[in-house]
Amino acid sequence: MSILRREVMRYLLGTGMIAAGATLLGKTGVAADEIPVGSILDATGPINIYGLPMIDATRFAIDHINETGGVLGRKLRLIQTDCQSNNQIYAQNAVKLILEDKVAVLMGGITSASREAVRPMVDKYGAVYFYNEQYEGGVCDKLVFCTGVTPAQQLGVLIPWATKKYGKKVYTLAADYNYGHISADWVKVYLKEAGGQLLGEEFIPLDVVNFDSVIQRLQTVKPDVVMSLLVGGNHIAFYRQFAAAGLKGRMAIVSATFGLGNEQVVLRPEEAEGIVVIYPYFQELDNPVNKAWVAAWHKRFGANYPYITDSACTVWNGWHIWAEAVNKARSLESKAVIAALESGIAFDSPEGHITLDPKSHHVVHSAHLAKVNDKHGFDILESFSNIAPVDTMKVCDLIANPNQHKQYTPQF
Repeated sequence: MSILRREVMRYLLGTGMIAAGATLLGKTGVAADEIPVGSILDATGPINIYGLPMIDATRFAIDHINETGGVLGRKLRLIQTDCQSNNQIYAQNAVKLILEDKVAVLMGGITSASREAVRPMVDKYGAVYFYNEQYEGGVCDKLVFCTGVTPAQQLGVLIPWATKKYGKKVYTLAADYNYGHISADWVKVYLKEAGGQLLGEEFIPLDVVNFDSVIQRLQTVKPDVVMSLLVGGNHIAFYRQFAAAGLKGRMAIVSATFGLGNEQVVLRPEEAEGIVVIYPYFQELDNPVNKAWVAAWHKRFGANYPYITDSACTVWNGWHIWAEAVNKARSLESKAVIAALESGIAFDSPEGHITLDPKSHHVVHSAHLAKVNDKHGFDILESFSNIAPVDTMKVCDLIANPNQHKQYTPQF
């Protein structure tokens, strides 16, 4: 083990981020004329239902960038790690990629808990970090760029639509970690604005697969709408048990997370059809960039690829936004790249035209309401153009206050 690797291990052990006996991943060689870039995602573990399409999108994006001129005229060399759905391994791999592999950018994280395991490492060592997943909003950090949607762009549209369509009484089911708890608070904010009533909320650990008691409570309180903020492979069981209990025709399910793990492919149509979700990207979007991208995706990964997720598109966006900024800066130096990112970067994505808000480091998206159909896909119901991440923009101005490294949460 090199001196640097020993120092990294000693730091992680000292902070408790890894246990004694843990090992760092092996170093990947990088040619002198290549630019090393790092990816931290989950190829294994219960969160890999999101990670596998994101890993595919990462490799696809790197190859596309390299095939279209690279960055600063040089090819990118991807160093990709499997974080195994383990937040300690996220922190471990982030430090290794930053200090030992000296990556020009770090991209990844899926759950908000994984992001918050990585962010202290990024702040400590000064790396540029892209978090490419929808989340609960509020991260305000000079070194961090969030390309996924925030609650203002999802729940701020979904909740008023659902209460008008189905009724005012809502029951929230959320994953039991920071994403679920903060997002559930945002449900309260937007539900109050819509004149709705919260009948109850529950926070479900990621390892739970039996929802009998949850089903019984839903049968008792009889909400008009179930707001699902469930996460991970184990939580797919809820939708199956909900349908088996005969609740599917008695109350609607709307969700800010369903479909990111291809749940609509795993479940039978009679279990999932009719669930309403909202994201910037759906494979069915009818625009020229998306049609070309889907065709290229299927050429690369096969015509029978289950479904291209919003998470995959967000990863594609993140890599291309970073590459555009580096080429604009004509430098890999962090301050120069951040200045370029804050100058107003735009990108024609498969989801449509997107822009990066310079002050908040978040993306202005269009969002689409869609309903699960009987073909393991989605039917677009309604589209909303250029929705700003106003929940985060209201509290985060990294141009005026560049030294912030915090996450804001809803204030009641």
